Amino acid sequence: MKESEKLKTAKANILRDSDNPKNYVAIKGYDFSEGLDYDKLLDSFSTTGFQATNLGKAIEIIKKMRKEKCTIFLGYTSNMVTSGLRDVFRYLVENKMVDVVVTTAGGVEEDLIKCIEPFMLGDFNADGAALRERGINRTGNIFVPNERYVEFEKFFLPFLEEINKKSNVNSVSDIINKLGEKINNKESIYYWCHKNNIPVFCPAFTDGSMGDMIYFFKYKHPEFKVDIADDIKKINDLAITSKKTGMIILGSGMVKHHICNANMFRNGAEYAVYINNAQEFDGSDSGANPDEAISWGKIAAEAKHVKVFGDATIIFPLIVAKAFVDKTKD
Repeated sequence: MKESEKLKTAKANILRDSDNPKNYVAIKGYDFSEGLDYDKLLDSFSTTGFQATNLGKAIEIIKKMRKEKCTIFLGYTSNMVTSGLRDVFRYLVENKMVDVVVTTAGGVEEDLIKCIEPFMLGDFNADGAALRERGINRTGNIFVPNERYVEFEKFFLPFLEEINKKSNVNSVSDIINKLGEKINNKESIYYWCHKNNIPVFCPAFTDGSMGDMIYFFKYKHPEFKVDIADDIKKINDLAITSKKTGMIILGSGMVKHHICNANMFRNGAEYAVYINNAQEFDGSDSGANPDEAISWGKIAAEAKHVKVFGDATIIFPLIVAKAFVDKTKD
C-alpha cells in the first residue's frame, strides 16, 4: 500500500463522519465562578453525565411519583438504619411522604435500639478481634456495643409477653406497628409509621436480634407464633388496589424483591428508582437492572425508571432534599 493510500485510509478511519443530531442535551457541569448555590449545584447533576445524571433522573422520577399521587413503596436494608439515614427515613414517614415501608429485621430493631442509646462512629480498619474482646460489634465504620442489645432485650422480651397474652399469633406488620406504639419516641421511624398508619413489612423478621430473643422466648412460650402469610396478602393487595405505584429501593436482596414482587401483581409499577451497587452478572435479583424487572412484570413496560450506582448514605439525602423537602418553608 502506498503512503498516500495509508494516509487516506487512516484519516477515513480516525476522522469518520458522524451523525450529529440537532436536538441533544449538552454535557455541562456546575460553574463555581458564579458562586455557590446548592440547589443549582444539584440541578447541574442532570447534565454532568455518569451517575450524576442518573441521580438527576432519580430526582425527577420521584417528583413525578409524588405529583401523580402514587402509592410509594420505600425499601431499605438494615445497614441504612445503622447509619444516619435512619433520621431521613423518619422524616419521610413523619410527614406522610411514603405509603408503604419494607425493611429487614435489623432495619426495625436498630431504630428501636437507637431510641435507648445511640450508635458510635468508629473506623473501617478497627481490629475485629480487639473489638470482640471489648464487646463491640462493627458495621462498617459504625460501632454498636453489645450493651445496646442487652438494653433492647429489657424492652423487647416484656413486649413479647404483653402481646402474647392478647394473642399467640401475630402478623409481622402488626408486631412492628405495636412496637412503634410501645417505644413512644418521636425519633423512631416506627413510632411515626404507627401514628400515620403506614404499614411496615419485614418478611425476614427473625433474621436479627429479635429472632434471637424469639428463640429464647419460645422455650417458655411454645404457643407463640409469628404469621407471615397475613402480610403477603396485605402488601399484594396494596399494590393491586393502588391507582399508580412508585418504588424507591435502597440496597437489594429481600427488600428489593419483596417490593418488586408485590408490584408484579398489578403488572408493574409505573415508577422505579433503585440505589445499589449490585451487579447483574450472576443472575441475582439483587443486581438485576430495572429492565429485567420489566420482563417479569414487576415494572410496567412504559414506566419511568433508573438505577443509581453509589452509596445511599450520600445519594439519598440529596434526593430527599430535591424531591421531598418543601422549599417554601425555608
